[in-house]
Amino acid sequence: MRIAKYISNAGYCSRREAEKLIDQKKVYINNICCNHPSTLVNEKDKIVIQNQIIKLQKKIRLWKMYKPKKTICTNSDPQNRKTIFGLIAKNYPRMISIGRLDFMSEGLMLLTNNGEMARNYELPSSNIVRIYRVCIRGVIDYKDLTIINKGITINKINYKKIKVKIEKIETPYTWLIFKMTEGKNREIRKLCDYFLWNIVNLVRIQYGSIKLKDLKPGEVVEVKKFKTLI
Repeated sequence: MRIAKYISNAGYCSRREAEKLIDQKKVYINNICCNHPSTLVNEKDKIVIQNQIIKLQKKIRLWKMYKPKKTICTNSDPQNRKTIFGLIAKNYPRMISIGRLDFMSEGLMLLTNNGEMARNYELPSSNIVRIYRVCIRGVIDYKDLTIINKGITINKINYKKIKVKIEKIETPYTWLIFKMTEGKNREIRKLCDYFLWNIVNLVRIQYGSIKLKDLKPGEVVEVKKFKTLI
């Protein structure tokens, strides 16, 4: 197994972050500094990062969290904003987030101790449905919904795998349900900006078969039954 993948599967960080650690000369294999992310290792090798021994996780685990607004999905932030990992109790194992929600979005986040599973959950080819509930201030033209559902290109980016419908209308607000599988960067916000829809609230309520349900902001619960996709 390649060292970057080994570190990711051990739940220390993502594969990209592992590659950065290797570039920074912070990864050691059997007391020798690793100089390339494709270096092959096995479970008998001693992997050390910043004086911590890294071992593969025998059991793949998954948690769900209610990400509050005004938190980011990284371990640290140069602007000292709150992070989702700062909300997790210290007695929990090291986790990797599956995908992200932007700073002002809230709702369901999935976390795992296995980097390969996190990566596979994020891949568009896995065809995992994400469902969002979005509150818009104002009235929505049904013609705009038809355009989105047929597929639309904005700034040379194609948005074809999105389905949207009106959930309810309570003047002056309209609630929409978005369903998608690709997970492009800030796609809901970009669509809403394009149609001049003013987002009041954006909440992810489902990821695959896993639902937000009655979780409270900041709460973390382990998921016992799930597909590993490895």
